[in-house]
Amino acid sequence: MIPAFAIDRTEVVLHELAGLRREGILPRNVPVYVDSPMALAALDVYRDALRTRSPELRPEVLAQGESAISPEPFLAARSVQESIDINNTSGPAVIVSSAGMATGGRVLHHLSRVLPDPRNAVVIVGFAAAGTRARDLVDGARALKMFGEYVPVRAEIADVPHFSAHADSDQIIDWLRNAPAPRTTYLVHGEESASETLRDRIDRELGWTAVVPKPGEAVLVR
Repeated sequence: MIPAFAIDRTEVVLHELAGLRREGILPRNVPVYVDSPMALAALDVYRDALRTRSPELRPEVLAQGESAISPEPFLAARSVQESIDINNTSGPAVIVSSAGMATGGRVLHHLSRVLPDPRNAVVIVGFAAAGTRARDLVDGARALKMFGEYVPVRAEIADVPHFSAHADSDQIIDWLRNAPAPRTTYLVHGEESASETLRDRIDRELGWTAVVPKPGEAVLVR
């Protein structure tokens, strides 16, 4: 079970699974399900880019064609009933579903089914934010509350943070260097300690006024 964001993260996960399939690490008899209407719509955009050989795609991805994001057998669950039917799958399977932080979406009914069974594994790909079910799993929670009841966590939990699509602080600073200095820079995404550290770097290295707003704070943007 892989909780994954619908945009960009699912596509990267499928690319890696396709590579594992080609290498024989992921057996051909293990289906890969993608259960997220938004992710499937995004995949259509990626497939169009591959078909038209978009210059934005890396050469090694273009060389693989659509197989780069389609680890066949690849099964799409677009409807609610198709999502429910995955629960009737017998034998091993890989399920990629959103939302990535497990705060909502179709992933929840899959988690409620797979978490109590120690034969299963849940792979958290990318950074898991504090206060989310994904972070609780990474931190070793023994039960998660879903659908009004607590579900025991007996499945293996694997944390793979390197899938994060966010730039690190060095990349952000390098990107900002080429921008004109704003009146104020607001840091509105990220945990408080990391945001404060980046704020200090922006102030120290760029000489800009940087602020981490408090929750609920309102500012006038001109």
